[in-house]
Amino acid sequence: MKPIKHFFIFLFFVLFLSFTVNSSLAISIPEEKEIAKEFMKMIKKRQMILNDPIANHMVNQIGNHILSFLPPQPFDYSFYIVDEDIFNAFASPAANIFVYRGLITSLDSIDELAGIIAHEIAHAASRHVSESIDRSKYVSIGSLAGILAGAIIGSQGGADAGAAVIQGSMALGHTAMLAFTRENETEADEKGIMFLKRSCYSPEGLIDGLMVIKDSDFRGIESIPDYIKTHPGTGSRIAHVETILSGYTQPGEKLICKEDLRFEMVKYRLLGLYSDIEQTFNKLTHELKKDPSNASIHYGMGLIYARKFMRKKALFHLKKSLSINIFDSMILLELGRIYLEDGQPQKALNVLNGFESEPVIGLMANFHQGIAHLKLGNLTKAKNLFSAIIDKAPSLYPKAYYNMANIMSLEKKPGLSHYYLGLYYSELNNNKNAILHLNKALETLSKKQDIIKAKTVLEKLTKESQKRGNQRS
Repeated sequence: MKPIKHFFIFLFFVLFLSFTVNSSLAISIPEEKEIAKEFMKMIKKRQMILNDPIANHMVNQIGNHILSFLPPQPFDYSFYIVDEDIFNAFASPAANIFVYRGLITSLDSIDELAGIIAHEIAHAASRHVSESIDRSKYVSIGSLAGILAGAIIGSQGGADAGAAVIQGSMALGHTAMLAFTRENETEADEKGIMFLKRSCYSPEGLIDGLMVIKDSDFRGIESIPDYIKTHPGTGSRIAHVETILSGYTQPGEKLICKEDLRFEMVKYRLLGLYSDIEQTFNKLTHELKKDPSNASIHYGMGLIYARKFMRKKALFHLKKSLSINIFDSMILLELGRIYLEDGQPQKALNVLNGFESEPVIGLMANFHQGIAHLKLGNLTKAKNLFSAIIDKAPSLYPKAYYNMANIMSLEKKPGLSHYYLGLYYSELNNNKNAILHLNKALETLSKKQDIIKAKTVLEKLTKESQKRGNQRS
């Protein structure tokens, strides 16, 4: 088991332990929201969430489309990609849905991804996380301590020893919790299929996704006991889902998806930009031999070559991809980025125009255009682009703050340069540097709105730093 897997086991059972001690009742919605708030703080602090606007857009669009067929919910659903090459997905407290990067790159269609996301939405809508927290009262403190010990041992590199402690502490006399878990899985599969039948995605995608899970053997975690897997009993689930869908035929009035989310291109984007370089290079080389005219594979290969600092080959594959998918905005976006990395800002600008009608890719193109103008010395144009990005999506583009700091420095405005550096480090959760630069900024800032923003962020960061200091002491 990887450390990240142990982290989630550890985190959820810490939550279980907390409510075992403090309450014998199922948790309320406000309590679950409070757990979710703390949970998300830990996730974001560890920088586990993938910040890729194109991939995030795909997952959010799938999730929100499925949600549109549900009755009003007590939680605001959020969808995230975990930046790990693991085949998994889960629903955390208060309807935060997570899919792993490795899950997306292992699937073959958007219907498969929609099937798994629908399953996770069903877990959240059924409040299975809350039920699991309440169920923990059936498990002794000693057993929970054993799980925690196993998780800690595993997270320190002794995975086999950790698994042994977990199995030893849980295997004796706790079949009720296992049964509930399987019951939850069955309910989530049934509800997920119901949601999918109403959506523009095929419910058969859930079977195909489960088959991929089974074929991949959970990427080596099949030996983990069912009761501490995120999704147990894959084989029996496949049989049950096949029974539910036996005789299913897609209705003639099945909804058509309004937006082409281009699953294959996003899949190869994730492989090219974030997966292990050598493994992915070998995989894509093999795939290109079998399918040399596949634009998505050339796209992924171009991204891999860019990460290997082989920009000529990167540009070759991206241009090959573009010759197959003419005027493709995803390909043009990466061409522009790599021209920038290759010291050709004017060429970058030439290919980064015309994306105004695409809200996600358009904003990404604007960011790269801002860098190109900055490199060319067009400070006013660069400043306007970065200011617009900061207004629209600062958390997605923290480097917009960094580039604004550079522009302010070039314009001999040290107060604003420190101000933007402070906001940049704040987005990176680097409180020490953020506080340093914001204090420097306040010495010379003149605009009231900048002073208010700097003081507000500074106050928040100072409180967080003091809280951490008190926890350590």
